[in-house]
Amino acid sequence: MTPIASRTIVWLTLPPLLWAGNAIVGRLMVGSVPPVTLNFLRWLLAALLLLPLGWRILRSTSPLWPRVRRFAGLGLFGFLSYNSLQYLALQTSTPINVTLIAASMPVWMLVVGRLRYGEKAGAAQLAGALLSLLGVLLVISRGSWHTLLQVRLVPGDLYMLLAVILWSVYSWMLARPSDRSAQEWHWSEFLLAQIVFGVAWSGAATGLELTFTDQRVQWSPAVAAALAYIAIGPSLIAYRCWGIGVAAVGPAIAAFFGNLTPVFAAVMSAALLGEPPSWFHGAAFALIVLGIVVSSRR
Repeated sequence: MTPIASRTIVWLTLPPLLWAGNAIVGRLMVGSVPPVTLNFLRWLLAALLLLPLGWRILRSTSPLWPRVRRFAGLGLFGFLSYNSLQYLALQTSTPINVTLIAASMPVWMLVVGRLRYGEKAGAAQLAGALLSLLGVLLVISRGSWHTLLQVRLVPGDLYMLLAVILWSVYSWMLARPSDRSAQEWHWSEFLLAQIVFGVAWSGAATGLELTFTDQRVQWSPAVAAALAYIAIGPSLIAYRCWGIGVAAVGPAIAAFFGNLTPVFAAVMSAALLGEPPSWFHGAAFALIVLGIVVSSRR
C-alpha cells in the first residue's frame, strides 16, 4: 500500500476549496442570474481566458475533430450537466446541504466504475465510501436517525444527487479514455477542448431557459465580480488541478478528496451567509474526513 504523494494531496485539496466558494457564490447569485445562464457565462468567460494558451486545438487540422464524440461527452457531463444542476439546486437548497449531498460521490464513483469499466473496489474504498455515505445520511436526517424515513428532500437536493452521478461519469471518462493520445496535449488545449463543447451545450440550454422562464441577468458590480471568480477559480484552476489528481490516483480515490468541499462550504456559509453549521454537520464532517483517511492508501 503506497501513500499518496503530498503533491497529489495538494492538487486534490485545492479544487474542493474553490468549489466550496463556487457553491457560496451560486447561492448569492440567486435572483440575480438564472442558474443555467450563470453556468453558460462562467464557461464562456473561462474559454476566453484560456484561448490565448490553447487556441491551437481549435484549428481545422487539430487532432480534436476526430475525437468530437468524446469531447462532446466530456462537455455534456462535466460542464453543462453537473454545473447547471448545482446552480439549479442552490435555488432551493443551501450550500452546506448541496456540498454534503455531493459527498455521496465515492459511492457513485464505485458504481460507475464497476458497471461501465469493470473496476473492482478495494476494502479501503468500500469502507471510506460507507463512512462518507453515513455522513450524508446524518446531515439529511438532521441528526435524528429515527426520522430518516420521514425526510422530504427539497428539489435542490435531488438535482444535486443527479449532478453527482453525472460527475462520476465525467471523471471516469477522464481517467479511462479510449484514445490516450489526447492526454499528451498541452493541458490548456485539453481543457479548452472540453470547455468549447461545454459552452455549446450550455448555450443551447440557456436559450431554452430564457425562452421558457422570465428570469434575466440583473447586472451589477457584484455579479461581474462573481463571474470573474467562478470563471477563474472553480473553473480553470480547479479543473486543471482535478485533472492532475485524477490522472495520478484515479477517480475513485480522488472522489474522497472531493468530500472536503462541505467542510470548506460550512466555514464559508457561516462567515458570508449567516448559516452556521449545526452539531450534526460537524459529525458528518468527521465521518467524511475519516473516509478520506481510510481510503487514501491505494
